[in-house]
Amino acid sequence: MKGKKTIWIEQVTLNLLRIGAGLLFWQHGAQKLLGFPGGEKTGGFFGNMGLAEILEVLGMAGGALLVLGVFTRPVALLLAGMMGWAYFQVHAPVGWWPILNGGELPAFYAFLFLYLGARGGGIFSVDGLRQLRRETRVKAVAGAAETPVVAAPDDDFPELTEEDLAEDPEIARLLGDNP
Repeated sequence: MKGKKTIWIEQVTLNLLRIGAGLLFWQHGAQKLLGFPGGEKTGGFFGNMGLAEILEVLGMAGGALLVLGVFTRPVALLLAGMMGWAYFQVHAPVGWWPILNGGELPAFYAFLFLYLGARGGGIFSVDGLRQLRRETRVKAVAGAAETPVVAAPDDDFPELTEEDLAEDPEIARLLGDNP
């Protein structure tokens, strides 16, 4: 069982990972598309939109959405597929090993985004806030309807006394009390 401190550390590091990856990925797309923050842009912004420009727009938009934690899972899975495609389309034909073909970053981003797609954005994201609001709303509706909240079953069973058992005729017979 995890303690509150462990859960807190996991959430903080997950959110730092998500925000850092989003910022780096946004920066890469911005450099290619806009020439910001320095470097040469590889294509025009909206003139002659080719596949490279579309991918750069996806990179910038996806990075920004990851920083905010909006639609983290679908965005991260889309970006993971994009990076996997980039690795196999551009780098793998040069050679299989990422260290030899210059594909370390696309391979790393693909696995990182795959993890974020499976894990989600964490509690310090817009997705986390929406989930918290949804859970609060469900609890409020359940409380207003006075519907008992069923607790999750656990391994602890209530202790039964002889009086509880004696109410059952078969058990009463076994105990020697004939009803």
